[in-house]
Amino acid sequence: MATIADVARKAGVSVSTVSHVLNGTRRVAPDTARAVEAAIESFGYRPNIMARSLKAASTRSVGIAISSLSNPYFSDIICAIESECARLGMMVFLSDTEDDPSRELEVIMALHQRRVDGIILAPSPDPARRALGYLRDIGLPCVLVDRMPDPAFDQVGVNNREAMRNLVERVAALGHRRIGYVGGNPGFETTLERIAGYRDGLVGTGSVMEEELLVTGSATTMSAMQAAEQLLYLDHPPTALVGGNNLATIGIMKAIRKRGLRVPKDVSVAGFDDFEWADCFEPRLTLVAQPCAEIGRRAAFLLMERIAAPEGSRRTIRLDAAIVERESCGRPR
Repeated sequence: MATIADVARKAGVSVSTVSHVLNGTRRVAPDTARAVEAAIESFGYRPNIMARSLKAASTRSVGIAISSLSNPYFSDIICAIESECARLGMMVFLSDTEDDPSRELEVIMALHQRRVDGIILAPSPDPARRALGYLRDIGLPCVLVDRMPDPAFDQVGVNNREAMRNLVERVAALGHRRIGYVGGNPGFETTLERIAGYRDGLVGTGSVMEEELLVTGSATTMSAMQAAEQLLYLDHPPTALVGGNNLATIGIMKAIRKRGLRVPKDVSVAGFDDFEWADCFEPRLTLVAQPCAEIGRRAAFLLMERIAAPEGSRRTIRLDAAIVERESCGRPR
């Protein structure tokens, strides 16, 4: 079955241009419109008729496009968004982008075709920012959560750099000078901001800043474990390891146990993102707790504002995060 992307490719135009021709949402040059119509005819493409019939009306629905739905961090944000939307009488469509830029664009176009009134998105690491470009072209209200790459959109997240700096300073205050860092996907703004905070924390405490102590993985515990192993097998391994997100911290713990080391006697551990079962680790983990419920509520509220006033000025909201001290950090040997 042909997709809107197939039509755009054949007509030699953008997906948003095809959408404008189909929905009459913006004037398109006659020659371009004819090329699009010819492509539609050649494929026998049929858009969502029900969605088109609703183009002038609110559907009282919101799309949520977020990756890693199984990740407790995002699950907590989604629950808060759904709760706030339900309170405001809005139905929610939820889809996992899998942090894949092509999948993300398909999800955004599908939600647009279903005539949602707005979208809450955690952007994927797409250098071309195709989904954001599409949303900008069609003018659909959108709020970005967690990852905040574009102030042209409303955005909600935390003060990543400051929170990570505070965490590293807390670890350094115990006497650690070689502090290793395991980050997430380097294509995410959150990863880059937290790495900057890690560097700030080292500089501010006079700790060792060596590039070999900083490694990044991807959004899996396996890649984080492998990255942590690189640090543990150095000739002069760090006395403390810091995880850039919850999956990185779990990967660190797996690597330490695989190496036969003990926390915090042999190596201390701290990380970004608190989660419900952090208390179940032995020892319990010292972590940065993000205000997930507040992020979700603010995102839903901002989206309602943007739907009501599409031309209003965009806002970027950064919330403070708190360090939850437990037993996984101690003084170095």
